[in-house]
Amino acid sequence: MKETVTRILKYCRAYWGYLILTVLCTFIGISLSLIVPVMIGKAVDYAVGVNQVDFAGLGKIAVILGIMVLFSGVFQFLESLFINKLAFGTVKDLRSELTAKLEEMPVSYIDGNARGDMMARVISDIEILSDGLLQGFAQLFTGIVTILGTLIFMLTINLKITVIVVLMTPLSLLAAAKITSLSHNAFQRQSKLRGDIGALTEELVGSQKLVKAFAYEERAEERFSVINQELAEAGLKATFFSSLSNPTTRFVNGLIYAAVGTVGALGAVGALPWIGTMTVGSLASFLAFSNQYTKPFNEISGVVAELQNAVSCAQRVFEVLDTPPEPDDSQCEVLSSCDGRLEFKDVSFSYLPEKPLIRHFSMKAQQGQKIAIVGPTGCGKSTIINLLLRFYEIQDGEILIDGRSTREFTRDSLRNQFGMVLQETWIFTGTVAENIAYGKPEASEEEIMQAAKAAHAHGFIKRLPNGYDTVISDTSGLSQGQKQLLCIARIMLTNPPMLILDEATSSIDLRTEHRIQRAFETLMQGKTSFVIAHRLSTIQNANLILVMREGNIIEQGSHDELIQKGGFYADLYQSQFAG
Repeated sequence: MKETVTRILKYCRAYWGYLILTVLCTFIGISLSLIVPVMIGKAVDYAVGVNQVDFAGLGKIAVILGIMVLFSGVFQFLESLFINKLAFGTVKDLRSELTAKLEEMPVSYIDGNARGDMMARVISDIEILSDGLLQGFAQLFTGIVTILGTLIFMLTINLKITVIVVLMTPLSLLAAAKITSLSHNAFQRQSKLRGDIGALTEELVGSQKLVKAFAYEERAEERFSVINQELAEAGLKATFFSSLSNPTTRFVNGLIYAAVGTVGALGAVGALPWIGTMTVGSLASFLAFSNQYTKPFNEISGVVAELQNAVSCAQRVFEVLDTPPEPDDSQCEVLSSCDGRLEFKDVSFSYLPEKPLIRHFSMKAQQGQKIAIVGPTGCGKSTIINLLLRFYEIQDGEILIDGRSTREFTRDSLRNQFGMVLQETWIFTGTVAENIAYGKPEASEEEIMQAAKAAHAHGFIKRLPNGYDTVISDTSGLSQGQKQLLCIARIMLTNPPMLILDEATSSIDLRTEHRIQRAFETLMQGKTSFVIAHRLSTIQNANLILVMREGNIIEQGSHDELIQKGGFYADLYQSQFAG
């Protein structure tokens, strides 16, 4: 916990100006407020008995009190303003760094963590951290200045009673420390469960059609209820322990106040000579200072829950920031262009060490060839693409492009050589033109329109309310086929030297598919293309078909050659046309 707090403070260094202004305004505001009890004590001494009231003196004190309270309020307002700028600036930087770090993370990390949990870390965890910074910093500065100021004033009034107050103070601190240690683990578990429930919610909402199609509603509710119940119990436990802090410290501080009042009153009437002489006004001032002295302990204990929650959330944020990103490749060469000659040379890879997937995989693709990859689900077809684009790094072997290892080039420049259309479409909120120009934002309207026509998307785009200027999103009502046509148009626009098509026409009707296939044939001219296909009728004209099974190439050749062999591919092909 100490390391986490120290690390949070390091992010505040960029706003040290606001920190200084906060301390200055806090010091002035609290100093002015501490003069109020002194004035009250003098006012009490101006009214020593019946018909013995100094109204002129009381009038002056009333004016001074009004001025002090006014200026104290102004500086406390400025303190809140500057602490807000400090806190929100700090969490803004932290959120920006976290988002940038997620963009640098390897795909393996993104695939291995729930989307909802990552969203919770970026949004809700940092928001809770912001609240904790606001309350924690405000109470810290105000508390320190108040404690030091009241001690100084109490010492000037009565040294011996001040010693009694100071000696009893550790009781409040010990109680708060004990309760804090009990609540810390509970808040950590609460933060984790909050991420789990966010991940589950994202999963169920994002797959609502699937949930309903399989009548999964009751089981979904059961899964949610289990995590929700655990979260409720963890939250109840954390809140219970943290809630003990404030009343416990208030009880201890009440004892201190009672002790000061009793001893001071006895001293004022002369019953305790060792206390020294005190006027009634001095006793009133001392009691006010004693109350102000203990108040910061109450306030700090009152925000223990927020502070504990904020620290737990910060730890989740720092877990992401501490995860190693993709290795730096800034010293690698930028691949500006390529011929399209590719080779997998004795490549081995597995997502999990105990479960080998691809073993000693080798193949060569010449410039302009169309390479089809087929095989049953889980055989490693998509993994080949992940390795080719360096979304995952191979454990053994080498991948060559134009005779050079892909590790010699920066990842961005390597990926820019490929155009990829996946079975799963992705549309962001923006105009149709902006979606098509995602990979080439500087494209002209004419280029965008030509790409849409080549992808056979121009027709339905013109029927949209505002044509190419229509704002769309992933949930804007476009059919899956229409969204896939837009994704294909992106590739038509960028016109890369190599293509990757992963069931690119799976959501398109047969008539449009035939048109798209012809467009692809034109696009593939002179380009090396990798086509992952389940419908074998779409890859019969491939130069080379790789038949994969359990991570190995068990057959390779043209369609006619594989059919003549009568092996696994032939059986697979016949099964699609049987009956």
